[in-house]
Amino acid sequence: MTIQQDQFQAFMPYPHSPVAHATQGVLKGLTFGVKDLFDVAGYPTSAGQPHMLALSGVKQSTAPFVQRFLDAGAQCVGKTVTDELAFSLNGQNAHFGAPLNGADPQRLSGGSSSGSASAVANKLCDFALGSDTGGSIRAPASHNGLFGLRPTHGRFDMSGSHALAPSLDAPGWFARDVAVFTRVSELVLSEPSKTQSVRLILGQEFWSLLTPDVQAALKPALDALESALGKIEIANVLNTSFDELTMAFRHTQGWEAWQVNGEFIRRYQPMLGPGVAQRFEWSSQVTRQQYDQAQVMREKIKLHLTHALGTDGILVLPTMPDCAPLVHQPESDLETYRAASLKLLSLAGVCGFPQISLPLAHHQGAPLGISLLGLPNSDARLVGLAQQVAQVAGLPSQSR
Repeated sequence: MTIQQDQFQAFMPYPHSPVAHATQGVLKGLTFGVKDLFDVAGYPTSAGQPHMLALSGVKQSTAPFVQRFLDAGAQCVGKTVTDELAFSLNGQNAHFGAPLNGADPQRLSGGSSSGSASAVANKLCDFALGSDTGGSIRAPASHNGLFGLRPTHGRFDMSGSHALAPSLDAPGWFARDVAVFTRVSELVLSEPSKTQSVRLILGQEFWSLLTPDVQAALKPALDALESALGKIEIANVLNTSFDELTMAFRHTQGWEAWQVNGEFIRRYQPMLGPGVAQRFEWSSQVTRQQYDQAQVMREKIKLHLTHALGTDGILVLPTMPDCAPLVHQPESDLETYRAASLKLLSLAGVCGFPQISLPLAHHQGAPLGISLLGLPNSDARLVGLAQQVAQVAGLPSQSR
């Protein structure tokens, strides 16, 4: 992707380097962008950090996850901007800019897979790859009006990518419409999407976090889910408080993020952007005891949710607490929004379960996603449910 073609600040300003791809395959004719956490032969990998970029050099090989799409005939058109070291949900990078939200340029795109979501929403490519540790696929999907899947943790090889917190990190992908999303998903999941009867469960405690206005905005989405998939049960599904849930996530993320990046930060003392610097400082203080306790809590929550969902349960969640914040909101407001978001986003990461965000609602004229979360390796089922709901909801095709 050349700089002249990208008016939305979605792609890194690297010199164009053709990436070899198969001339035939199930994804032939589709173009995609790659979050600048994944290695792509012919490009450096910055992880959104200038000093990391200086150390990178041009990569000679491509991450296995990315290679799967190239081997299926898709064409890589460039590497997309990521929030710095993937440690943000905002979609703002102090060094490489803020990719523009394709649904509402006055609002943030969401991060850390900001450039990937922006590139798809602004129709610069058909789909894009990102990663999700604490919501970095699901948040941008909600903010930009996209389909986005965080798959089952550990299902895909993450080698050849810059980690944030390995026990939470998962690759993911975005598309504008369900046809492309399904085509891509079936390729990478190596199985067809599945249409099966399910038991929908609305997590009452998650719903109660929303303001009445946001609840009202999501009502049409709930109606579409019921029309397509059947009646939604309402139940409390957590066996712990939100404080314990989010601290299990934060202590895991913080400890692992410092193990991955701490030596780099200590040795080179790079200039880190607002929010990112503070999060790494906090992470450096997390103790091994806190981390170990978090793993015990994670297992407790996972076992309880597994029992609650049974064999056919699908949890219905608001993807985010609201539509995307406005671009010029102060950092303090963004941190408040991030804290509220983590209450909704932490569950999938803590448990390692797959979660898909569907573009079924709007609030204040901006997109607002709703999510389906299932048991491990129910990814294809979630994609199949997305197809059913999109058809019933009459979502227009947004393909190029």
